Amino acid sequence: MKPILLAGSTIVTVALIFYTISFVKFHRRKTITTSVLRIQTIALILDITATTLMIIGSENSPFTLHGILGYSALTVMIFDTVFFWTKRHAQSYRWLLNYSTVSWTWWVLAYITGSIIAMS
Repeated sequence: MKPILLAGSTIVTVALIFYTISFVKFHRRKTITTSVLRIQTIALILDITATTLMIIGSENSPFTLHGILGYSALTVMIFDTVFFWTKRHAQSYRWLLNYSTVSWTWWVLAYITGSIIAMS
C-alpha cells in the first residue's frame, strides 16, 4: 500500500474514534458541550484530511461507488458539525439527536465499506 494511502487509512480510523466519542457523549448527555464541539470538529478535520490523502493517493477515479459513499458520509458529517456549532444553545436537541444518529451510522457504514474494499 502506498504511504499516502496508509496515512489516509490511519487518519480516517482516528476520525472514526473521535466521531464515536462525540456521538456517545452527545447522546448520553443530550446536550452539546464544549467537549463534544471540540471532538466533533477534530474528527471532521481528520476526516477531510484523510479523504484528501486518499484522493491524492488513489489511482482510481474519485467517482467510484466507494468515493460517492465516502463523499456523502463526509457531507453529512459536515452538516452534523455545523448543526452542533449553530444549535449549541438551542432548547431542544431531539431532531439533532436523530440527525446525528443517521449521520454517524451512515459514516460508519461508509467506513466499513471502504475497509472491505481496501482489503479485497
